[in-house]
Amino acid sequence: MFKKIIILIFMISIFGKSADAKYEKLAYEFKFNDLDGTELSLNGYKGKVIVVVNVASKCGFTKQYEDMQNIWEKYEEKGLIMIGVPSNDFGQQEPGTSKEIKNFCEAKFGISFPMTEKVSVKGDNAHPFYLWAKKNFGNKAVPKWNFHKIIINREGKIETTFASITSPSSKKFVSVIEKSLNN
Repeated sequence: MFKKIIILIFMISIFGKSADAKYEKLAYEFKFNDLDGTELSLNGYKGKVIVVVNVASKCGFTKQYEDMQNIWEKYEEKGLIMIGVPSNDFGQQEPGTSKEIKNFCEAKFGISFPMTEKVSVKGDNAHPFYLWAKKNFGNKAVPKWNFHKIIINREGKIETTFASITSPSSKKFVSVIEKSLNN
């Protein structure tokens, strides 16, 4: 039994990915442009918990914008930053311009959290943030569809990720947010 535990610990240390991985860069080194074309540097969010969600206006998960806004409003003062990253990578479900995306998000959901310009989130042409996420956290950090969530802890490393089906209002998601904010 002891031998099996040692082997298990060894395997986890070699193959397991975690926020304790040795990162060459932290999330704070990446920049996007917001929907108005102004630079949005993650460096401005040092020491905060950052939730990065690739979003789309014409997706079955688009209703998650409402939960994203609610979580942002509830935890912003405690150090949470919610960032929406529009992408047209999945089913061409974000065909709009930055102005159209902004108008849709503000009018339909009252979005007030930061939103970036539309970027690619998968493949070789993905935004550098997403390439970094894959390098440091593996395939779990690569969006498989719209509304994939990456949680960056206060140290600038990936805490965990959530698939599209996990709502930002779910107990599991909120639990990770609260734990990250309290660390």
